[in-house]
Amino acid sequence: MSGWIIDAVLTGAVAPLGDSGKRSAIAKTALSGPVRVGRLGLAGDEQADPRFHGGPEKAVHHYAYDHYPAWRERLGERAVLRQPGAFGENISTRGLTEHEVCIGDVYRCGDLVLQVSQARQPCWKLDVRFDHKGMAAQVQQGGRTGWYYRVLEEGMLAPGATLVLAERPRPNWPLARIQDVLNRRLVEGDALAELAEMPELSPGWRTLFAKRRDAGLAEDWTRRLQGDGL
Repeated sequence: MSGWIIDAVLTGAVAPLGDSGKRSAIAKTALSGPVRVGRLGLAGDEQADPRFHGGPEKAVHHYAYDHYPAWRERLGERAVLRQPGAFGENISTRGLTEHEVCIGDVYRCGDLVLQVSQARQPCWKLDVRFDHKGMAAQVQQGGRTGWYYRVLEEGMLAPGATLVLAERPRPNWPLARIQDVLNRRLVEGDALAELAEMPELSPGWRTLFAKRRDAGLAEDWTRRLQGDGL
C-alpha cells in the first residue's frame, strides 16, 4: 500500500523564545531514531502553555515541507527554514498538504494510528521565531498552517517510516475548505452548521463554529496573532 515517507520526526523542550521574555517549545529538533507516541504526543516533546498547546486533540503536529520553498521566496533565505522544524512540527513530509488532507482522516504508521482533528491556528510566537512581524497572520491567511492529530492507538514513530491513509470519513471536507470557512469569518450558512456538529472535528473547533452560528459573530483573533503588543 502506498503512502508518504516521513522525512523527519521532531521534538522540542521549553526554552526562552528569542528576546520576547516568554518561553516556548516551538523550536524542534529532528530525531535520529524511533520515539514513542502516546495519547498526549511524542515522548520528550514539551509545551510551554498547555492552555493552548498539546493535549489529546493536539497531540501531534504535522507540517508539509512542501510549503518551505514558498516561505523562502516570501521571506528570503533564513536559517530557520533550512531544515524541518521551523513551524514547531513533529512530523515533516512531502506530497501531503492541507488541500489533500481531510478532517477525520485516519493514518497508520506501523502500530501507531493517528486521526486528523483540526488545522493549526497559528499564534504570535511565529512572529518571534521568524523575526517577522505579521508572520502568524500570513500563515493563517495563506492556509499553510499544518494540522493536528489525536492518537487513536499508541505506537512508535520514526524518520523514514511510511504514513498510510487507512480511513477517510469526510472526503468532502479537506482542511483547506475548513480554513476557508474559518478565514472568511463566516457566521452563517450550511457549512458552518455542519462543522459545529461534526464529530471528527476537535471539540474546540466545534465550539468555535457553534458560537459563530449562535451569536452571528466571528471571534477576535488580535491577541492570538499579535500577543501582548508584539
